[in-house]
Amino acid sequence: MAETDDEQIHPQSIKLPAAVEVFANLKNAKKFAIDIGISLTKIAYYSTVSYRKALYENAGLGNSGERAYKVLEGSRLHFVKFETRHLENCLDFVKANLVHAERFQGKSVKVTGGGAHKYTPLLQEKLGLLIDKEDEIGCLIKGCNFLLKNIPCEAFQFEKNCNPEYKFQKAGPNIFPYMLVNIGSGVSILKVESEEQFERIGGTATGGGTFWGLGSLLTKAKGFDELLQLAERGDHRNVDMLVKDIYGGDYTSQGLPGDLIASSFGKAMSCNNNLETKNFSEADIARSLLFTISNDIGQIASLYASQHNLNKVYFGGYFLRNHPLSMHTISYSIMYWSHGKVKPLFLRHEGYLGAIGAFLYGAEQSDKFSWLENYAGSSGFKDSISTKLGIQVDQLEIDQAENAVTFCPLLKDPSSYNPDTMDLVQDKEARDYWLQCFEESVDKFVARAVMSQPHSPTAQDRAVKLKEKYISRLHYLHIEPFAYGALTVRTLLDIIEHCMKEFDFPDPYLHQKKDENEKALGHLKARIVEIDGLESSVKIEALIMGVLSGNMFDWGAKEVATLMETTDFGFKEAQSKIPGRPWLEDCLDAWIERLEKGPAHKCAAIFVDNSGVDIILGILPFARDLLLRGTKVILCANSAPALNDVTYPELVVTLRNSSKICNVIKKAIKEQRLIAMETAQAGPCLDLSRLNLDLCLAMVRNKVDLIVIEGMGRSLHTNLHAKMKCECLKLAVVKNRWLARRLGGDMYAVICKYEPVVQKVKSDNENPCENKDAETEDNSTCISVRMDLCMCEDDESNNVSTTSANGKRLTSKGSTDDDGKDNENVDSDSSLCNN
Repeated sequence: MAETDDEQIHPQSIKLPAAVEVFANLKNAKKFAIDIGISLTKIAYYSTVSYRKALYENAGLGNSGERAYKVLEGSRLHFVKFETRHLENCLDFVKANLVHAERFQGKSVKVTGGGAHKYTPLLQEKLGLLIDKEDEIGCLIKGCNFLLKNIPCEAFQFEKNCNPEYKFQKAGPNIFPYMLVNIGSGVSILKVESEEQFERIGGTATGGGTFWGLGSLLTKAKGFDELLQLAERGDHRNVDMLVKDIYGGDYTSQGLPGDLIASSFGKAMSCNNNLETKNFSEADIARSLLFTISNDIGQIASLYASQHNLNKVYFGGYFLRNHPLSMHTISYSIMYWSHGKVKPLFLRHEGYLGAIGAFLYGAEQSDKFSWLENYAGSSGFKDSISTKLGIQVDQLEIDQAENAVTFCPLLKDPSSYNPDTMDLVQDKEARDYWLQCFEESVDKFVARAVMSQPHSPTAQDRAVKLKEKYISRLHYLHIEPFAYGALTVRTLLDIIEHCMKEFDFPDPYLHQKKDENEKALGHLKARIVEIDGLESSVKIEALIMGVLSGNMFDWGAKEVATLMETTDFGFKEAQSKIPGRPWLEDCLDAWIERLEKGPAHKCAAIFVDNSGVDIILGILPFARDLLLRGTKVILCANSAPALNDVTYPELVVTLRNSSKICNVIKKAIKEQRLIAMETAQAGPCLDLSRLNLDLCLAMVRNKVDLIVIEGMGRSLHTNLHAKMKCECLKLAVVKNRWLARRLGGDMYAVICKYEPVVQKVKSDNENPCENKDAETEDNSTCISVRMDLCMCEDDESNNVSTTSANGKRLTSKGSTDDDGKDNENVDSDSSLCNN
């Protein structure tokens, strides 16, 4: 198939300096929804996005030797937020840039918000759409549920002057119940118990409108934002009467600190509008007013949370707008009144709740899929962008995932699971290092992207734009490290993968991976013969050494990449780089003893890393040994390309080719004891809270009792501290000198971390490697998942059944090793080498 031209990839949009496109892809817009507030409007629309996937088979090569691609269509949700006073201009722009705008004539658009009635005639005039109004509260709840389920690090706690100020919450497997406090002109307090069950349990008329209205009467501020800026400069102690103003210090007998506000505006009551006795400014008044409103809301919210036994309280609405002083006062108030029992939480995208909900009401199936924020298209937390229309906008883009995802069923505590091992928001030294490291590496990424499409006339131009966008993102993260939630190495790697896809570079390392796979297959027979000549502990150690040596072949590691580019760096050379024991993390003896003395594992799930030497000479001999011991093996690979990581389609081909060399592999594939499955991951790091649902079902059905996580991204940048219900082996070589030294080692330091299942409570100083005789606990128990399903083993059949929240019973016929969708059996007549 011919290259996709530039016009197809980049629809008409407002071009911005930071390479963010506002109202992007309008020509493919399918549905609209609008949330019109008194001050802010949010336009939501759904579009289809064309993207390409490389074909991995040899048949994918055209006559010229050029790689062929399959063009697919994905779904994207776009949300653009701007001031309501610019609504008419924005509607004009939308109409002018829609392709075949007439197709929307007479169709309905979901509209919610306080301005829905006022602007109905304008919407009908500009877009010719029928107006279908949706309940504002229902839209808020639906939007909040959607964000909490789909967007990692959506919710956060805010603690002013702490490091970090923003503490992002990882999404748990069950978001319910919670309380939502929506602070608009007034305040609504909502109790949410499920997707469909919620109620307004209270509220107060003292809200954002009160702050704005009184502020307009008491100061010369001309708008809401100006009033907030005034409050930032003020000192409320000049206006408010404190406890110490009455008692001279703390009121100890009642436990009241001296700095506590005893009477809001208490010091103003004696001024009598006398300018000579007035010791406070307009800024002081604004700050006192902000504290008055916030403290009142916090106390009322705390009382309702206590009454309904809720400890998760989310705050949203126009009053907050992620304003630090507002969040600080709300947080302080609710923590004070609840004695720390209620957790005040805020949302990165709280301004989009109504628009998201309105859209979902108009697209019945959109909330049934898994979604993920697109880092390439979203403007970022607390960021506004200037446009050619002369207005400031914020933008959020969310892509539909190709696979339904859920939490790994073998996580010991899904609610506390954090995939990342390093928080770059809190750790400035690490943040500065990694941001600089990725900026220095971007030229290599871009060059590789151009090389992957030698026949494309637009490749160079697209690569330049890709570089501009990625560097602009890195510079933004220097200033606002919390722009996309928690900042981690995983985030930085995901951003570049999103940019690669956005600028139509589907798999820059495809040719490299194919060449390395072919070369490694040529050495597989000799490697297997070598392993089979060993016995007992020597063999087990050689297999582990093989996995570690193979894992060094990583094009994402700068120093190793230089070695591979400039020398004949092969498997033997990699083995020689592995340092002597003891390693940085060394549980090899415990692993050897487990295999020699313990029973065979029922099923092992191995999360693989790189193509070529890594998968073929490292992982396959290791997996083959488990097969010979009687263990079923599921090889888990990326669904989408990232650097030189092996992908699922590539793994299927690799297994087919390996079976022509090894009878054990051939027989295991035929018997479906060796299975390839996709993880739903699209980056070099592994997030076990967003794992392919089919894989999770297969793990339960096959009673997985061993998880192996391989690689610097999968087991070092992520999951090093993850706790599993079953045995877990984490293997990696540290291929970054700075990181190795920070961990207390040197370049090529080894992580070999074996974690048995522990039945008893361990003391803090107990070495997990010493628990060698613990039995594997049963992992077939009921597990809850992100999609509000309960997955249990069905004792009456070999199927996995799922029960939805409304009691309907759903069934997955086995897993992907049964249905033929994700597994290709090797032809039994293939020529084999007997090993």
